[in-house]
Amino acid sequence: MGRHILHLRFDLSADHDAELPERLRRLLEGITPRVQMIEPDMAVLDLTGALPYWKRDARALTEVVQLRALAHFGQPSSAGCAGNRMLAAMACALTPPGRRTVIADSPEAITAFLGPRPVRELPGVGAKTAATLAEYGLHTVGDVADVPQSTLQRLLGARAGRALHEHAHGRDTTIVDPTPAPASLSTEHRFVRDELDPTAHRRVLLALADDLGARLRASGQIATGVTCTVRYADLSASRRSRTLPESTQHTVLLARAAYAVYDSLGLQRARVRSIALRADALRPADRATRQLTLDAGDDKPLAIEAVADRARAPYGRQVLYPAALATRTRGPSPRGHGGGRTEDGRGRRGT
Repeated sequence: MGRHILHLRFDLSADHDAELPERLRRLLEGITPRVQMIEPDMAVLDLTGALPYWKRDARALTEVVQLRALAHFGQPSSAGCAGNRMLAAMACALTPPGRRTVIADSPEAITAFLGPRPVRELPGVGAKTAATLAEYGLHTVGDVADVPQSTLQRLLGARAGRALHEHAHGRDTTIVDPTPAPASLSTEHRFVRDELDPTAHRRVLLALADDLGARLRASGQIATGVTCTVRYADLSASRRSRTLPESTQHTVLLARAAYAVYDSLGLQRARVRSIALRADALRPADRATRQLTLDAGDDKPLAIEAVADRARAPYGRQVLYPAALATRTRGPSPRGHGGGRTEDGRGRRGT
């Protein structure tokens, strides 16, 4: 019997109970012990050993999982089920809440699903790789699957070409690791309407980085990486992660990393519905190290940040904030709520 991997995405509200992800994990472990929580709203389950116990096929057991989450916690979910993690994640990204996509574990079904998908949806294919492949007329996964591995290796290098060849044929050996993931913090902004303007996207990224930085400093933690998730009007999503050059809790460094991840997506006139930013693999701040530089300009934003934190402590976080977030209209704020930070009747301004 082949493997059956289920990828779930829960439609959590921005102000959800902090204990809800852990409760969802325990509910999922009632189906199978092989559960990996990727982030608060996403989980991967290996259903292979659970199918004989529940006496159901993969589609029926997926329905059971979704119904339990909805009945116990009122949480609708999108589900993708396939023979490996990559296919399950791709299927889930294309599935609206309350629905499920099941890909049969057969070469014909895998080819039918993957063939017409844009090549950029494969893991590890960023904007630069997609552009390189497009120069040779390789726009879809099916196009890439028709190319010999040796040709892809000449175009992209030995390791990248081999990985792309495997993924284009629907092969992925990543396992579901039930080991608890390192602690993380996340924040999200949901646009009032689908947003096309890249400048608005970057302002949201800054607001999210500002929110994460303040929370990390308040809790005495540092992040070793960031993950940016962009969800589009068609309910698909892109996710990219980046390891930071040095672990940090500073807004300016988190924002730089967020901009770099966003730029790697190569979005052009994309209708963005929401942007989420996550600080990954948190550690105690007393374990932080900082590389010395000769550029005094790097210290100025950090000194301003320390002053802003002291001002925010007694008066609230909206007393001081990055000047780029001060607009005449209500702009982005983290945690999914509209509303920017503008000067108000008490004369509060951005820094």
